[in-house]
Parts: sequence; structure tokens; C-alpha cells
Amino acid sequence: MRGKALISGVADTKVGELPESSCMSLHAEAGLGAVRDAGLTLGDIDGVLCAYSFTEPHLMLSSVFCEYIGVQPGFNASVTAGGATGVIMTQQAMALVASGMCRHVLCVTGDNRLTGMAREMADSALAAFGHAQFERPYGISIPASYALVAQRYMHEYGTTLEQLASIAVTHRAHAAQHPNAHKREPVTLDDVMASRVISSPLRLLDCCLISDGAAALVVSAADTAPDVRQPVAVLGAGQGHTHEHIVAAPSLTDFGCKQSSARAFEQAGVGPGDIDVAEIYDSFTITLLVELESIGFFGRGEAGAAAAEGALTHGGELPCNTHGGLLSYGHSGAAGGMFHVVEAVRQLRGEAEARQVPGAELAFVHGDGGILSAHGSMVLGRA
Repeated sequence: MRGKALISGVADTKVGELPESSCMSLHAEAGLGAVRDAGLTLGDIDGVLCAYSFTEPHLMLSSVFCEYIGVQPGFNASVTAGGATGVIMTQQAMALVASGMCRHVLCVTGDNRLTGMAREMADSALAAFGHAQFERPYGISIPASYALVAQRYMHEYGTTLEQLASIAVTHRAHAAQHPNAHKREPVTLDDVMASRVISSPLRLLDCCLISDGAAALVVSAADTAPDVRQPVAVLGAGQGHTHEHIVAAPSLTDFGCKQSSARAFEQAGVGPGDIDVAEIYDSFTITLLVELESIGFFGRGEAGAAAAEGALTHGGELPCNTHGGLLSYGHSGAAGGMFHVVEAVRQLRGEAEARQVPGAELAFVHGDGGILSAHGSMVLGRA
């Protein structure tokens, strides 16, 4: 599908504590914003994809959204792949326009997880995590699963707590440059190291936020480029799926991001060394570190030291998560991964303002769902 799809419009809402918001109001704000950003009207949209919501868990959320904004597209579906949803639904939209079934597909993600869910409701939703027979009876949690990966990685490759903490510090510094970010107050290595342990070795500031917010984009057929405002080309895309439950993972140090990124790079005809800016899923500091190495940006055991030396920030070897990522920009369910796509598009357009990477021409985006279970990768370039 190389060269057959464009990202023609993007939008995201303010992120953080938004008590006046609802799932649908956030969807509408982001969705309508993406259509406007593309220079299109709702009448141009002939396909709609939505993700999922914890606060409004409709079986047909996309149909509810279409009813809410008053559209009747020729194609309409919901997509659920955890944190990989934003990237995977973009790839599904690419297939729709490449096949000729649609011309302009609106992809929408969002939720009001912070203010729209009572603590008991949130605990109940997250308690459903894990294999019912082999994991839940033993008290598994999402942080504990990632801590398992962290323990193994630290044992095998010598990664340190300080190196993980440096990732959180860099992300907060990036978020401080984004006016919509959930957390913009600076943190230090000492702050991260002193934050309470959630599941050893992961501390509070090694973990992503819970936020209200939404993000959306429009995927358009390549030949519509003259009709849209400032499109970005999808040069390569790939997926990789090795397991669903961590108990069945073939490895605790090697995951499907290796396969998904290899497919995306091959299709784009580029490699990790060609990328100017990367937006990679960071539900925990260990998530990003593992993926940076599996994708090939750094050798095994090298990403931690590189992060501590400034490789992931502006002027470094690989400016990464320039909006602050899930760790500091915010995490609103499926919108968490979509924020990464939106930021990549803005970097390539030169619209990232204070956080702009000068001369960015190629961006890599990666989404991860579950416990490093579902992976989607894309290489984006200026159209």
C-alpha cells in the first residue's frame, strides 16, 4: 500500500482533567477538528473508524459516534487493539482507501477516563485484565506484568533504575513545551527514583498517566492530495503479534515490534538510521526502552545509557516522543497511541512549535497493545 494513502488531517483535544467532557464530546471535538484540519467537510467523509471506551462501553461505539455528529458513512466500524489501536486503525483506513472502498476515512479515539470513571469502576475494568485461568487467580496487574519484563531486562542487559528514570525526565521536559499536555511541571532523576514503588522495579513516575482527552485523523486516497491542506504520506506500515497473555509470550525481552517495524521499514525502503523523529508507545519507561532496542534504533542493552546521555531529546541521536508521550503528555485509552501519530504528522508539517525537530522529513510511529502483545508500526514522510 506504499504511496496509496495520505494522512490529510489531524487534531487532538486538551489532555488532563476535563470534568466538563464526555466520551462523545471529546470524540466530536477531535473528529470534527481533524476534518477541518484536512480542509474537508463532513460530506467528504465516507468511512468512519472508532476505537473503544471505558466510560461509554457501547458495543458499536463507531455507530454511536456517527449518530452523535449526524453522519451516515458508507463504511463504519470499531477497532480494538489496546494501545496499538491508533496505528492499526490508521492501517485499516489505508486499506480502505487503497482498495477504492473509501476516499476519506475519519479515525477517532478518546475517553474521559480520569473524570468519567469512579475509582471502583476503574478498578473493576482493570481487574478483568489477564488470563482467567493462568494469570488472574495469582493477582496479576498491568504494572506487575511490565515489571516482570523490566526485571528480566535489567538482569539480562544491565539496564539500571537511573536509566529508566532518565526516560521519564526527558518526557516531562518535552511535555513542558506542549500547551495541551497533562503534566508540564519538571521532574528530576531524584524525583523519579523517590516516587513510590508501584510494582518493583517500576515506580510511580515510570508509569503512564490516566487522562481525559481525544485524538483523530483523516486518511485519504493518494490522488486526493490536491484537495487537502497539507498531507503526510504513509510510506510503510506493518504489524507484529506474538501473544495475547504475558504467560504465553515466547520471550520477555523480544516482542512483535521487531516484526512490525521491519515490515514498515522494508515497505518504506528506509532503515532506523534514516528516521529524524520517533513517536513510540511508552506506557511505562521499560516499554519504550524495550521497543527502541527491538525496533533497531539501539543495540541490545544500549538504549538506557543512550537515554541517560540525552539521545532521545532535541539535538540527540533520536528525538523521541517530542510531545511528552503517555508518561507526561497523557494517556486517554486508545487516544494515547493516537497522540503519537498526531505528533508525528505535526513534526513533518513543521507545526510543532517549540518542540519542533528542525528539518524532520521522516518519522517513525509505533503503537503497542496489551503487554507488548499487539504491535503496529508506520513510517511517515512529507508528501
